[in-house]
Amino acid sequence: MTSPTTPDRLDPDEPDAAGEDDVRLLTEPADGLGDVVADQAHYRDAVAALGSGTGPVAIDAERAHGFRYSNRAYLIQLRRQGSGTVLIDPVALAPAGRPADLGDLDRLIIGAEWIIHAAHQDLPCLVEIGLVPSRIFDTELAGRLLGYPRVNLGTLIEEFFGVRLLKEHSAADWSKRPLPTDWLNYAALDVELLIELREAMAVRLDEAGKTEWARQEFEYLAVHSTDPAEPRPDPWRRTSGIHRIRSRRGLAVVAELWLARDEIARRTDRTPGKILPDLAIAEIAALRNPTPQAVRDLPTFRRRSTRRYETNWIAAIERAQSLPESQLPPLHRHSDGPPQQARLWAGRDPVAATRLAAVREALTARSAELTLPVENLLTPDYVRRLAWRPPEPLDESSVDSFLAGLGARAWQREIVVPLLTPLLDQPAGQ
Repeated sequence: MTSPTTPDRLDPDEPDAAGEDDVRLLTEPADGLGDVVADQAHYRDAVAALGSGTGPVAIDAERAHGFRYSNRAYLIQLRRQGSGTVLIDPVALAPAGRPADLGDLDRLIIGAEWIIHAAHQDLPCLVEIGLVPSRIFDTELAGRLLGYPRVNLGTLIEEFFGVRLLKEHSAADWSKRPLPTDWLNYAALDVELLIELREAMAVRLDEAGKTEWARQEFEYLAVHSTDPAEPRPDPWRRTSGIHRIRSRRGLAVVAELWLARDEIARRTDRTPGKILPDLAIAEIAALRNPTPQAVRDLPTFRRRSTRRYETNWIAAIERAQSLPESQLPPLHRHSDGPPQQARLWAGRDPVAATRLAAVREALTARSAELTLPVENLLTPDYVRRLAWRPPEPLDESSVDSFLAGLGARAWQREIVVPLLTPLLDQPAGQ
């Protein structure tokens, strides 16, 4: 068998040719590792090289999730037929205090299909620096549509080509400089076989009769790639351990500490949990009398990074303690929308709970028949909204319009509308 890093070896018509004994570990790109593009002169050369290439562009980004507050890209990897793999450091190319602008690269590859794995994760940081796709092929989403139980990139590469990617740096701090060579090898390998994987998966999608499903999904991703994220109401309510807080005053302490931490994290570009852990926030808020000394005595408050901002935490607690009763947050945020947890439905609306159970059961059965995850057949939030308050008058046309308004794709509506419409008209207990 020829080397798994040789393009001729990767025949999309024979994706399972490699046996388990043939699996090899890829530790570096087949063409070697070039220099990281970190100045304008080399960037112009890279842009020209990628612009002169042909076909789709494999693209990936490395962020510093878990280390930094921002979601910015700290490394961009691109690969295209005729230009090879290019690694770009967008931080080094950025003007002081602003994100890099790679719009000139975007203009050269405009119209080319992007091959990207888990596009929803990387698109926001790519759009931020001026890279906006017009067409996408998402290999993770393709894997979901094909019903693969595990759709991480390494597993798919091994499934199709019998080679294993080096994946030991996925949780690294990519804001570190200089980037170690083994990290750069890892990053380059993320796009090494993406083009070949796209071709192999396209064959599988066609064989499964799911090419049109994939086309609609990829088109939706491209169209909505620049949509801003909707801010969550009361984001502090997602603090781990908040379920232990039983008073409105305690919730005010959680809110004020969370907001103080968020301001520091944003200003210093550090992940919030490394400044003040959620556990510390919950422990402080649970204190009956959170005096400065009582706070200092908490074990979770003894970390140097936490004590560094002690005056900020004390001020936040004092603000919460000084709030009048009328301004304290409610124990539970009221919403006219559907509860997130199904167990709460029966108490709020037993009829809706019956509808939800029937709809979920039908979707689960149908998704198993179609060999795809139920959440890809219909987004869970759409399911909840439909079961909570079905459209009136209730018929297939109104259900179709309702789901289309939420964002459900045509292929999804074609399957689920006739399946679910009769179930939405069932009275409680049926």
